[in-house]
Amino acid sequence: MEEKFYTVTEFNRLVKSYLDGNPNFQEFFLSGELSGVTYYKSGHLYFTLKDKQSQIKCAAFNYKYKKIPDNLKEGDSVKIFGDVGFYETRGDFQILIRHIQKEDKLGEMFAKLEKLKSDLEKEGVFSALFKKQLPKYPNAIGVVTAYTGAAFHDIVNTTRKRFGNIDIYIYSAKVQGVGAKEEIVKGIETLNKIPEIDLIIAGRGGGSVEDLWAFNEEEVARAFYKSEKPIISAVGHEIDNLLSDLVADVRAATPTQAIEIAIPVKEEIEERLQSKENLLKKTVQSLVKTKKEKLQTLRSNYILKNFQKTVTEKNQSLILKEEKIEKILEKILIDKKHDMEMRVEKILTLNPISTLKRGYSITKLDGKIIKNSSELKVGERVETIFNRGKVTSLIEEIVE
Repeated sequence: MEEKFYTVTEFNRLVKSYLDGNPNFQEFFLSGELSGVTYYKSGHLYFTLKDKQSQIKCAAFNYKYKKIPDNLKEGDSVKIFGDVGFYETRGDFQILIRHIQKEDKLGEMFAKLEKLKSDLEKEGVFSALFKKQLPKYPNAIGVVTAYTGAAFHDIVNTTRKRFGNIDIYIYSAKVQGVGAKEEIVKGIETLNKIPEIDLIIAGRGGGSVEDLWAFNEEEVARAFYKSEKPIISAVGHEIDNLLSDLVADVRAATPTQAIEIAIPVKEEIEERLQSKENLLKKTVQSLVKTKKEKLQTLRSNYILKNFQKTVTEKNQSLILKEEKIEKILEKILIDKKHDMEMRVEKILTLNPISTLKRGYSITKLDGKIIKNSSELKVGERVETIFNRGKVTSLIEEIVE
């Protein structure tokens, strides 16, 4: 067989001639999902069109003159019309776009969601029989949300206002886009493994339907359902219930409302305890007064006048009981106060924010807390969080 030998130029020209002359590669439709959408000031548009297995580069030159939308974004489902293009000089293969039409991805998403809701409802996943009660006085809560989002700051600030001694464990997770559902699931699973945590809040602030869609994913809904600790769905939105709302033990309209539901106001608890203490004192005092009055009546009775000694002894016995009751009450109040002080001291000691205030810091790489120098490599950038502020550092040397 005769060997075929080409120069690069000759080969590229041959490929271009074949593609240009093949009608199968001209004027056809493709559908897929957009990735890497880039609009250039030159008036050109570049992106990658992909499906579950493959992807292909696309270009739309002078896209405005072709009435191509200027708001295409990552994840949009589209149908394109164009031709195969082969840039002979560089050997680049791409689709030259003539027209782009957005597909109704949202309608398709909602249709799939309704089917999933129906299936989960048949399984009993939404049943009130499986809803867990929130603890009345939690010592620590776990939160799955974006560390940099407004929801995180609202949760921390509201918690500090209501009961400043509560420990907050934060699992920073993506709450929208690619990878969000996996991180939310991982966050719920991780916080469930921490014994100190009494309940979990998972959510985010408001956004578009697409932004919130991670909380409509089946994997996220099942993670809520499987949570061994009571869990609150706290996604700020105006649309109908998300899947996480239906599966969670409690639904909150916003992350702030989740804290208002889960955490009592410390001052109100103290006021109720003081009110009960006052009521108990009044009850005891009233009982003693009643007994004294009854005793006085008995003492003045004609039949008992000759039993002065007996009356005196009973009076003394009553006084001793009164003193004993008051001592018991005093001990109960002292023990309760001591217990509360110990719990507050423990909570303050465990509070990661307090640790930062004592001069310690937290070092993270890509959001992961670094515990050993062996987890780092020279050239990586790490973030160090102090009590106030944070710094970014470049690793130049690692000493084991």
